[in-house]
Amino acid sequence: MEGTTGSPEPGSVVVGVDGSEQARRAALWAAAEAARRESPLRIVHATDTDSRALQLSQESFESIRSAGRELLQETAAAVGDLHPGLQVTTEFSRSAPVPSLQRIAGLHGTVVVGNRGLGGFKYLMLGSVGLQAAATATTPVVVVRGIDDGDETGVVLVAVRDEHDAECARYAAREAEIRKASLRLLHVWNILDSAGLAVTMLDDVEAIVGERVHHLIAVADRIRDEFPALTVQADAEKSLSVAGVLVEASHHADLLVMGGRRSPGYIGPTLGRATHSLLHHAHCPVLLMPRHGPGHGSES
Repeated sequence: MEGTTGSPEPGSVVVGVDGSEQARRAALWAAAEAARRESPLRIVHATDTDSRALQLSQESFESIRSAGRELLQETAAAVGDLHPGLQVTTEFSRSAPVPSLQRIAGLHGTVVVGNRGLGGFKYLMLGSVGLQAAATATTPVVVVRGIDDGDETGVVLVAVRDEHDAECARYAAREAEIRKASLRLLHVWNILDSAGLAVTMLDDVEAIVGERVHHLIAVADRIRDEFPALTVQADAEKSLSVAGVLVEASHHADLLVMGGRRSPGYIGPTLGRATHSLLHHAHCPVLLMPRHGPGHGSES
């Protein structure tokens, strides 16, 4: 490990760069986010050379380290030009990217990654680092995508499934507040999820819809009480595709916040269906909040 050591500052924004254009855009987005929060920005370049120590010569390692330091300096300079008052530190790591980002983020930092890096295939919409960072997150993770589609909308969108998403909505409200934006809470109900329970009686369907809307309104009321100056809109929609509705709604948002629900995979944790789809297809940056406690493994 080289660079700054010790615990990161609480609330720092940590972004990974690898020389790709997507990572550069993520770094600039992260810098703007850190400036809005008045938080430090940590720029990280992780090479994973420790796992390849036996295959790399000293000359190769020095070349990788030199290129990495140059990339960090160039990125920090670009950030400094746009945000001269921002506190920026850089770190070159010999570990793998995701563990490096998580370690530096600590307990309270936010990890930011581009939607695709240098590795893999160009036609993939989300790279392996982004997927792994999202699937193993213990702190908020932002996958930066869709930032070149147009002007800012002045809206932060949050997906609300039930009352367990109140903390997620509260986080989104703080994001909207610092952006001087409005907040839209969106609940999407897939009727097929309740088909087994409600197939016999149409009245049961209406009761389920009423209960879900009740949860949404309860979350919205809590947010309005805590953030009285914030404009809050709450909407509920029925669809056969939760992800499809959220993707369409992301056209009209600057940031989509959602709980990072996961399903147990064959090898380690995997993302839930809707979460996975949003990370691949959303038209704005997606901020995933790790969800703990009841409903953690559920899928919208």
